[in-house]
Amino acid sequence: MGATITDPLVGRLVDGRYEVVSRIARGGMATVYLAIDRRLEREVALKVMHPHLAEGAAGSAFVARFRREARASARLTHPALVGVLDQGVDGETSYLTMEYVDGVNLRRHLGERGALSVEESFAILERVLDGLGAAHRTGLVHRDIKPENVLIATDGRIKLTDFGLARAVTEITSTTTGTVLGTVAYLGPELVAKGESDARTDVYAAGIMLYEMLTGRQPYTGSTPIQVAFLHVNSDIPAPSDAVDWLPQEVDDLVRALAAREPDDRPVDAGAALELVRRTHAAMDETTLARHADVAPTITLHPATVDPESADPSTDQESDPGGQDAPDPMDSGATTRIDVAAEGRTIALPIGTGIRTPDEAAAAEHSATAPARRRRRLRWAALALLVLGLLAGGTWWYLTNGPGAYTAVPDVVGMTHEVAGARLDERGLDTTTAPAFDAAPAGTVIATEPEPGALVRKDGSIELTVSQGPEMTTVPEGLVGMNSDDAIAALTAARLTVGEPSTPYDDAAPVGSVMAVSAEPGASVEVDTEIVLTVSQGRAPLTVSSVVGASQEQATKDLEGQSLKVTVTEAFSDTVAAGHVISQDPAPGAAGHRLDPITIVVSQGPELFEVPDLFGKQYKEAAQILTDLGMVPKKEALFIRIFDTVRDQSVKAGDKVPRGTEITLSVV
Repeated sequence: MGATITDPLVGRLVDGRYEVVSRIARGGMATVYLAIDRRLEREVALKVMHPHLAEGAAGSAFVARFRREARASARLTHPALVGVLDQGVDGETSYLTMEYVDGVNLRRHLGERGALSVEESFAILERVLDGLGAAHRTGLVHRDIKPENVLIATDGRIKLTDFGLARAVTEITSTTTGTVLGTVAYLGPELVAKGESDARTDVYAAGIMLYEMLTGRQPYTGSTPIQVAFLHVNSDIPAPSDAVDWLPQEVDDLVRALAAREPDDRPVDAGAALELVRRTHAAMDETTLARHADVAPTITLHPATVDPESADPSTDQESDPGGQDAPDPMDSGATTRIDVAAEGRTIALPIGTGIRTPDEAAAAEHSATAPARRRRRLRWAALALLVLGLLAGGTWWYLTNGPGAYTAVPDVVGMTHEVAGARLDERGLDTTTAPAFDAAPAGTVIATEPEPGALVRKDGSIELTVSQGPEMTTVPEGLVGMNSDDAIAALTAARLTVGEPSTPYDDAAPVGSVMAVSAEPGASVEVDTEIVLTVSQGRAPLTVSSVVGASQEQATKDLEGQSLKVTVTEAFSDTVAAGHVISQDPAPGAAGHRLDPITIVVSQGPELFEVPDLFGKQYKEAAQILTDLGMVPKKEALFIRIFDTVRDQSVKAGDKVPRGTEITLSVV
């Protein structure tokens, strides 16, 4: 609290607008204050750049770039980004104002929890990548993604902060001093080795941060920052499941994709990384998402900033847990101490660290900071012998147990077994062989363990996986005529892939029977070769046409044209002319198949009945006989009718007539 009271800016009105209330945190590049914007009456975070950064030609360039980056950052509007509200100069004070976030940073949150659940780790990373993606789409690269720059508000909002200062410091220092500033635990290999960075460098740091949230530790540690940088450049990130054995393979694959050593192997930007993270998140079960690594919480508040040129052990640094830490490239606020090289500190590393050995990089760092060391030469003279002893011990460690005792596995994949063995023998590495079936020609190396580029001891052994050529199998015989399910089972048992079948109609082959096979039965083919079966659907379906009323000849022609088998029967019909179809079975419009039978009934015309001899019968009796035969009797009287006896009939007895014929009976 005393440091806050004695801070000369506390209580001052900056630029006639921002009333400084208290100091939140102080780092090597800037100090962050809680201030009141008197014009809009709101709380803001006021970041004031340390005056020494503006000194000299490099300082002028830094201030100019700082202002340009602040303006670019101010154009970013996204719920997951701390908004840059204003920037300006008040006398010699360069400042910018940002949205004030009441809460803690992710570093302190990790310190309090030890490790986060898989669900919370994914939620925080997705929010960070969402905001970072908005910046990448405008061409802005952060260059200092780390837990100190991820803020967690008291209401649960996740915010990423500090674009402008990170980019400005990185570009000015790399061009003027040949060094790169950053937090060694999160620096991308290309930034350390070449001083180059793009959106994929931010993705790399996000992958490291995910590893730390899941395991409660950082993937690379060492006794010096240079050792950690060397591991970034020359090692593939270890699988999180090596530290937390219940983490699934999907998480290992995700972390390795985000933090791949080669930039080309990572997602191209935060947007692409976010899609990959969301797909992995969605594929995980609720039980795994709820778990977290068993890591004891441990928070150690300590001076977390080292400025290679101007740091002093007595420099006051603080962090208010309820406020917004100062997330600039030289400030880490409250962090979890892991070891000397794994803190959230920002340090200066010579560009090319990792390409050189740690001793060579240390020498380059010594050269880059020579002017400062000369100023302190007398103070350090008494320690010279001790330093030489430490260097000698460090060299011994480097060559016996450190990186110098290791060599990178050469890439021999694609070479013949003999050539690969000779290449590894030149490096002093032994080899063992593991045969495997593969599409590559027999005798070709298809993989190594460890994989190419991995570090192994110079007297180590490499396992070569050597192709035996493709694995072969035999196409089963007797498939034609077999039921398709049985044929598929036979092909699967022979380790062949069954493709989408061809399914034609066939008049002879039963439904579901195999008619043909794409490969010759008994042929030798590669395992997993695709075999296509031709499977019958049986006779082709059709809709039965109507032939009712058609002549027998035409009806037969039409139905046989549909490949139906026609049967003809005959029947009398009083309504359908002889030789024409009275009815059909199946009925018109019915569903059928080729070669189905169909019966048509052809009219013989009306049925004829023989007229009986009715002479001498009483009319009543005669009329009844005609009626029973389906004929129509009609009475006609001859002269005087006394007995009502039939004496004549209009149709002679023995003639044949159809039903309904009228017959006149003459009676007396």
